[in-house]
Amino acid sequence: MLPKETDPGPFLFTSIPSGSLPGLHTWQVVLGCELREDGSKGGYFHYGYDGWDFISFDKETLRWVAAQPQAQKVKEKWEEDPEWTEKIKVYLEETCIEELQRYLSHKKEALQRTEPPVGKVTHRVVDDSLEVLICQAFGFYPKEIRATWTRDGEVCQYETLHRNVVPNSDGTYYIWLSIEIDPKERDRFQCHVEHEGLQEPLVLALKEETEKGWWIPVGIVAIVISGAGILFLISWWWGCRKKPHQEETNCSHHVCLELLPSPLKMGFSRR
Repeated sequence: MLPKETDPGPFLFTSIPSGSLPGLHTWQVVLGCELREDGSKGGYFHYGYDGWDFISFDKETLRWVAAQPQAQKVKEKWEEDPEWTEKIKVYLEETCIEELQRYLSHKKEALQRTEPPVGKVTHRVVDDSLEVLICQAFGFYPKEIRATWTRDGEVCQYETLHRNVVPNSDGTYYIWLSIEIDPKERDRFQCHVEHEGLQEPLVLALKEETEKGWWIPVGIVAIVISGAGILFLISWWWGCRKKPHQEETNCSHHVCLELLPSPLKMGFSRR
């Protein structure tokens, strides 16, 4: 779609000789501006018709230049509107240049932006003699990255399964690569990630599963057992209190009587 200032709208088609309209035809438009190294500026606005140059705009003279005989009547028609040709000149020399400068500024910021990758290694056990190591690198920008699996420092080129770099929703990128290994040789493998956002390559390996979580289930079991034991002792003690203080041969009752204070132990005598 052409900028509003340069779009001839219906004016374009009413200017074409009627004899050239039947059948299928193609219009092509080249519109743009440029900033040169010496600080000078340029602008161009060309029309093509069925693959041939048809007519172009000269912003210095505010005239249209017909490249084909059929374009002569179009030239005459368009030059009847000097206000429109003046708008085209303003667009090429001012509006287009401003848009180009903004674009170059954004592009420069984008080219200078770097986000280093964050990586991790996980694994998936297939069986006792086979597991898959998976190296993931994510959150990096720009897109270019080099990630490899190494075995004893040697790149595992043919054994590695790569996935293409894919974009994230935040504009950064993500990649992963995997390799099948013998679990007994796990310590010999490392994932190397190189990216311009890193000061030095990222070297990743599968972290040994620590015992950080073993105490959680053990602690729960200990609490349950302790709670059950406390309830048992309370129930047992309460049951003993309800029984008369008498000599019993039963060991458990004897212990209860020993635990409970008796009149004799408290210094009272029977009357």
